[in-house]
Amino acid sequence: MDWKRIPSLAALRAFEAAARHQSFSKAARELNVTHAAIAHHVRNLEADFSESLITRQGRGVAPTAIGLQLAGDLQNGFSLIEDGVEKLRSRGEKRPLNIAVTPAFAANWLMPRIGEFWAKHPEIPLNINPNLELVDLRKSGTDLAIRYGEGNWPKVKSEILTDGDFWVVAHRDLVKGKRVSCLHDVIDLPWVMENHMMERKAIVEREGIDFDHIDLTLLNTNGLVLSAVAAGLGVTVQPKSLVEREINSGALAKICELNQENLGYYMVVLPDRHPVGLREFMKWLRSSASR
Repeated sequence: MDWKRIPSLAALRAFEAAARHQSFSKAARELNVTHAAIAHHVRNLEADFSESLITRQGRGVAPTAIGLQLAGDLQNGFSLIEDGVEKLRSRGEKRPLNIAVTPAFAANWLMPRIGEFWAKHPEIPLNINPNLELVDLRKSGTDLAIRYGEGNWPKVKSEILTDGDFWVVAHRDLVKGKRVSCLHDVIDLPWVMENHMMERKAIVEREGIDFDHIDLTLLNTNGLVLSAVAAGLGVTVQPKSLVEREINSGALAKICELNQENLGYYMVVLPDRHPVGLREFMKWLRSSASR
């Protein structure tokens, strides 16, 4: 398409509205411009085409034969544009929300709670995409990501969901008969950690623990770490939000707490994207995290 041969869209809209209403004033009110602006656009089109498109008729105007043909073509074209826009809007209103989360957060925090959201909002479908990769929200079409960190990612809006408290935990059988209340009480036990989350190792080391002298096994995902800990294979350090339910149920034993200011799981969204259902989902996440 050679856009250089096509007059401005504003001029074509002005002419189509004037021809349809047979009035410059009514066309001006519809397009929220002045009477003079409509007349100016029509004159420019007539000069561009070297054809008379509108004639005076009583107190109004009427399209000429050439103008009537152009107005009909424009109406068909604008209708196609309107149909395309409405299809896209309808798709946006009906499509599921795309949620990106880490596998560990999905398995240990989100999925045990998500049934409540489904029951309250069956009209809001969700695509929950567990992934270790840091997704680009705009390129991937992600509506909301749950990310772990300090919440200072560029070009996005972030809001803390869970705090940065870490709990050192183990299976109760692993520490059975052993008096444990601090990190130094478990340095003789095996440890299990995720090799992608070595900042947790640094947190423990700041407490005076040397991992070079500890029996440490590194696994590829935090889900594997939690499964290993649940099987009694080692001690680990985890965000409180991921193990709180297991501690409360008695499945795991909490050895001690480590607080890290500003660290936590954040809700991350694009500031200019507001898909249907996102506000309700974020409201439910806040409510669930506060309980």
